[in-house]
Amino acid sequence: MPAPDAKIAIRPATPADAGLIFAFVSELAAFEHLSHEVQADAAGLKAALFGANPRVFAEIAEYDGAPAGFILWFYTFSSFAGRHGIWIEDLYVRQEFRGKGLGATLLHGIARRCVAEKLGRLEWSVLNWNETAIRFYQSAGAQLKSEWTICRMEGAALAKFSAEVERT
Repeated sequence: MPAPDAKIAIRPATPADAGLIFAFVSELAAFEHLSHEVQADAAGLKAALFGANPRVFAEIAEYDGAPAGFILWFYTFSSFAGRHGIWIEDLYVRQEFRGKGLGATLLHGIARRCVAEKLGRLEWSVLNWNETAIRFYQSAGAQLKSEWTICRMEGAALAKFSAEVERT
């Protein structure tokens, strides 16, 4: 938990944070052993987050004024619930700031947004080897949905499939 005199602050990201957000994304990818998958750059993140019609949003966590982590999220929709929700794409706290309540503060903030906006759910994925995160999420009340498998189509597979003639 934070030291009694430490200050945690969560603030909306600004265009000036694009480089910081890219650094966080890169650090998260390294932690997850997925650095080879990072194709984003600061300019692309800035355009996505702060362009004319942003569809993704971010908050920055600071600890005693130092950038310590972030959350990146977007709105979803559940046809079963008939309501929008939020998907957390990234929730990351730098190693030196872990155990100080920043992850919980970020998660509480986005949960409060869901409730305030009357959204139906808050969802995210976690790597199955990240037992520390899994325990944290379960302690917060999250359910692991083992009956679901993530499907992804990207790159050449996406291009190839999109070019195929529809079968009737």
